[in-house]
Amino acid sequence: MRAFTKKRNKYGEEGDDLTENMSLLGSSGFQHRRMEEEEYGTEYEGGDGGGEQYTAMQGQGGGYATNTQGGSLFRSEEMALCQLFLQSEAAYSCVSELGELGLVQFRDLNPETNAFQRKFVNEVRRCDEMERKLRFLEKEIKKDGIPMMESGEPPEAPQPREMIDLEATFEKLENELKEVNQNAEALKKNFLELTELKHILRKTQQFFDEQETLEQGGGVGQHQQLIQDEGGAGGGGLHLGFVAGVILRERLPAFEKMLWRACRGNVFLRVAEIEDPLEDPHAGDEVIKSVFVIFFQGEQLKSRVKKICEGFRATMYPCPDQATDRREMAVGVMQRLEDLNTVLGQTNDHRHRVLAAAAKNIKIWFVKVRKIKAIYHTLNFFNLDTSQKCLIAECWIPRLDMETIQLALRRGTESSGSTIAPILNEMQTTESPPTFFRTNKFTIAFQELINAYGVATYREMNPAAFTIITFPFLFAIMFGDIGHGTICFLAAFWCIVKEKQLIARKIDNEIWNYFFNGRYLVALMGMFSIYTGLIYNDIFSKSVNIFGSSWQVTLSDNEIVNHKSFMLDPSSNIPNGTLKGYYGTPYPFGIDPIWQVSSNKIVFLNSFKMKIAIILGVIHMLFGIFVSFLNSKYFGKTVNILCEFVPQTLFLSCMFGYMSLMMFHKWTSYSAGGVEPGDFKTSEQCAPSVLISFINMVLFKTNEEPNPGCDAYMYWGQKHIQRMLMVLALVCIPWMLLAKPFMLKKAAASKPNEFFDFPEVMMLQGIHTIEFALGTVSHTASYLRLWALSLAHAQLSEVLWSMVLQIGLKVTHWYGGIVLWAMFAAWAGLTVAILCLMEGLSAFLHTLRLHWVEFQSKFYGGQGYLFTPFSFEKILEQAENSVE
Repeated sequence: MRAFTKKRNKYGEEGDDLTENMSLLGSSGFQHRRMEEEEYGTEYEGGDGGGEQYTAMQGQGGGYATNTQGGSLFRSEEMALCQLFLQSEAAYSCVSELGELGLVQFRDLNPETNAFQRKFVNEVRRCDEMERKLRFLEKEIKKDGIPMMESGEPPEAPQPREMIDLEATFEKLENELKEVNQNAEALKKNFLELTELKHILRKTQQFFDEQETLEQGGGVGQHQQLIQDEGGAGGGGLHLGFVAGVILRERLPAFEKMLWRACRGNVFLRVAEIEDPLEDPHAGDEVIKSVFVIFFQGEQLKSRVKKICEGFRATMYPCPDQATDRREMAVGVMQRLEDLNTVLGQTNDHRHRVLAAAAKNIKIWFVKVRKIKAIYHTLNFFNLDTSQKCLIAECWIPRLDMETIQLALRRGTESSGSTIAPILNEMQTTESPPTFFRTNKFTIAFQELINAYGVATYREMNPAAFTIITFPFLFAIMFGDIGHGTICFLAAFWCIVKEKQLIARKIDNEIWNYFFNGRYLVALMGMFSIYTGLIYNDIFSKSVNIFGSSWQVTLSDNEIVNHKSFMLDPSSNIPNGTLKGYYGTPYPFGIDPIWQVSSNKIVFLNSFKMKIAIILGVIHMLFGIFVSFLNSKYFGKTVNILCEFVPQTLFLSCMFGYMSLMMFHKWTSYSAGGVEPGDFKTSEQCAPSVLISFINMVLFKTNEEPNPGCDAYMYWGQKHIQRMLMVLALVCIPWMLLAKPFMLKKAAASKPNEFFDFPEVMMLQGIHTIEFALGTVSHTASYLRLWALSLAHAQLSEVLWSMVLQIGLKVTHWYGGIVLWAMFAAWAGLTVAILCLMEGLSAFLHTLRLHWVEFQSKFYGGQGYLFTPFSFEKILEQAENSVE
């Protein structure tokens, strides 16, 4: 039996001797000390200070104890830092199984080592080379328009010995395809040259035939004095030579000018355009060229003409002087073109067969190569034992998945044929673990909203759990409309129903992907908007009279005609038998539809929505402070409960919490005409302003009577209670400022060996105190955006109705149907584009701000980092997205 040498790890612990009969730790019990969050370098907990520490002790029992705290969305998963010992022969298979599982985050144990100096760098390079060859094949397949078969279920990572077969297959395909491409390019180049020569012979023959026709008819040719016969020699004429070739049509004007200037006008140029475009064998693009024939005298001009042709990249071809020779050459050229066409067709057929065979497997090959590369890249994070026979890794693992990971390691060991089982040993560490939340397609959108602000600190309360309800609800308060909410819900519901087909289409539009990934969030926002639309009794700026209005018109028909407006008496009392406008029982659900036609609709709804916004804002912030209490209790932060949670709750409750209670008290204690018949002091004329009362409370001023004969205060003892609450709120400020630093200083005094910077702690606490005190006022005012955007949305909806759709409804002529159709199309388009999309996005951003700033600032640290496990699924998904 061979033993591995004992070595000391980075934490100063001695490792046990590793023998050939190493066995996977069964389920040894765990004792997990709750995370102690570090704050200001020193901790106060019942008189004990301490830094941040996350401890995971290896138990002595025979198995891992079952974790009673299951994974949830409220707090991140409990993580364990483990040391993994793998035999070199089994390391590849074990890491492959862990990649399929996607629950292990490996740490790089060689951060200082260059990427080119790691153990498996050669294997990574081989994978890069295979991936390059596959990209080459994919490019050629796409060029030919051959469909690539989807891989379906991703194949498992191949064994290391299969790499040789894959490399040989890719090498053979690449060489064969390159050879076919080279042959095809040579054939196309030859075909182009012959095609150009064919056109030169044809056009040149036309030039000379034109000249002969003119001479036989007794006419004087255009160049009769230059060309005496086809040989270029006449009885007493000059001996002329000529050069024929082809040139790109766009270069022809500059080519003519250069010939004229360089040869001083002593050459004659004939040009004819080639009708059919030609294919460039190198780029594969179509080009348009022209045939030219240049006549000149003397060798000097001949040399000069050839240099100009070379400079303009014109291609020159030999052209016989005699007509019979030209005809014989043309026949030979045509025969060779036919042969080349046949060979080119066979070459393209062979290329197509090769690419079609590769297209069936290329997706699977990509998956295999990327998995191999990912495995070796991960193995480069490992350390080698001194005996070079064992690989050592460190990894973060969710505690709940410990048994699953053990089974995966066993499968990897069995598939590799190794007889030595791996060891998974839990370690102690002072490092903060990563944050891991288990999400699904419904909760992922809400979690991403929170992560965009900051990843939750390990084990702190996750706002995403509460955001599932609060986010769509606050959005709906600003977007409340039955019609608009229905449009949003139906659009999201369609995405939910068709999600499998839409995912399969792999749409790469970024805006569409944002909307599709948040389909469940949009569906909830639509549902809540329908609910708040019912509360506001608002559907496309109109109301629905479901239960019957609680108001009645007491005027006769003549009085209605003669009066432009009339005030309905809201008093439900009926003294002397006089009929009043209000029945006495409110509308059963939401706003009474009578307000839709009232002239003071905005005044009433402004007051209602403004008060609702303040009340909901105070409740939301108080809930955030309560969540901070849950965090402090979980982490054992007694000092935070006494010095932050209690004074913060009192400060907010004594001020804006009290103001919210006054709103409820005013609604229930005052009524039109008085709560009791004839009770003037509880009538609307004696109802004091809540805002003025609150300002007087802050300034320690006495309330004034709203009207003569009214009480200055809402209830007995209000003046003294308000002053007491204000004094208590003021006391909370030095409480938040001084209590915590001095308690931490006292705790640090019992630990003289630990450094405690009291001035820094005092300064930070002062910043937090000022931020909370001023933020309480500004954050409460910030929730008024709920009222402002709700009002803007309702008014914009009413403008669209009155200025667009109503025009079509008013037309009474025969063409009214056409006008109504056009107006409805415009109204529907503007409703979707402006009210649903633009206003919806505006309300979404304001809701996001309320959660990030006003709500999460009360308890959310967001100082963590995400758990990024080694997962084949995510690696393949990222690779696909990068390719697209």
